[in-house]
Amino acid sequence: MKQTLKILVVDDNEVDRMAVRDALTKAGVQMELFEVSNGNDAFSALSTTAYDCVFFDYRLPDQHGLTFIQQLRSSKIKVPSVVLTAQEDEQITVQLIKAGTTDYLSKSKISPEMLVQVLRSAIRIYWAETQAALVNQQLRESHEQLIRKNQELERQQQQIQMQNFKLLEVSQLKSHFLATMSHELRTPMNAIIGFSQILFRSKFGQLTHQQADMVERILNNGKHLLMLVNEVLDFSKLEAGRLDLKAEIFDISKVINLAVSEMRSLADAKNLSLLVQTDLQNTLVFNDPVRIKQILINLLSNAIKFTESGEIWVEVKELSASRVTIVVRDTGIGIAPRDFKRIFEAFRQVDQTITRKYPGTGLGLAIIDSLVRMMGGKIFLDSKLGSGSMFKIELPRQIRLFTEAADAPDVQLDGDDIFSSAKNPHHSSSKTR
Repeated sequence: MKQTLKILVVDDNEVDRMAVRDALTKAGVQMELFEVSNGNDAFSALSTTAYDCVFFDYRLPDQHGLTFIQQLRSSKIKVPSVVLTAQEDEQITVQLIKAGTTDYLSKSKISPEMLVQVLRSAIRIYWAETQAALVNQQLRESHEQLIRKNQELERQQQQIQMQNFKLLEVSQLKSHFLATMSHELRTPMNAIIGFSQILFRSKFGQLTHQQADMVERILNNGKHLLMLVNEVLDFSKLEAGRLDLKAEIFDISKVINLAVSEMRSLADAKNLSLLVQTDLQNTLVFNDPVRIKQILINLLSNAIKFTESGEIWVEVKELSASRVTIVVRDTGIGIAPRDFKRIFEAFRQVDQTITRKYPGTGLGLAIIDSLVRMMGGKIFLDSKLGSGSMFKIELPRQIRLFTEAADAPDVQLDGDDIFSSAKNPHHSSSKTR
């Protein structure tokens, strides 16, 4: 031991104190040795001075050694302690160790070697216990912090859950409101469109050019507003899970051509070429023709809206006997890669400002995405700014209706089904402009 140790010896027998002092000196321990003869003086010394170790007699004149150790513990005085016993008594030893004594040594075995060994052992055990106690204290504090943090997290989770419930309630109210208002708005809009169409009939009198132009504007704006209202209604139904597909067997090429013909006037107004190409071995599918037409009209509407010059192509072809694909390409302004996912979000538009050049609800692509997923299909986007966009939709030839009755017939449209030669005995490939 190279450092100087402060050692306290507590014993009423001067000979025993001398034996300890001589043994430590012969062992070469660098120390400051202090001696007292009773427990009260020892307690006073330990209360004011920090010692590296204390040797004390088991039987002090004023108190029992066990009482002395308990007094130190109750006063929270911590020091390595070695009790010196006149006789070896295992029971006494166990009691002292339990009370907090670091080690013990029989006075009959005091020697330089033994005393140094016990001294080193006592100091090491004391510091090991001190470090362990420190670690345990840190663990307890960490555990308490974790408990407090968990309680705070639970409180925050409860708040978030309450907020989610409120948001869910608001969302349900919003969906109900949108559905109700959409129904309420459709009635007067249908009346406006109907009366506008009636005004064009010759039996109600010939309109002047200016009157006809104004009525046509009313009719076109009424149709546009009705389309926006229908989008909101469809979205509210999709969001509430109340929109069902009404599937039937139909000729998909006819539905495609019908949708294109409805949108051709808008393309012609912007001097855009609108091309259609159908390449199907079998044009019959089992799907919802109204929703297929809606998907295509929304895609064509976007293509026409965002294309100032050039062409728009619609291509329908087979991927396999059980899947078909519909592709709509344009030469419009294109879409930046960072916006690919965002444009399929509800109410999301690339330009969100009120002064944006291209108006709309921002629901068209969100509705398309939801309908395609309901049909068990996939939608793909390929676009480049300034070069145009391509939307490709892959659909099963026969969709599955999860709400259909268990005994509904299973319609087969691929292979040797009954429709494979009824209407399309030959390969169908057409291109119209």
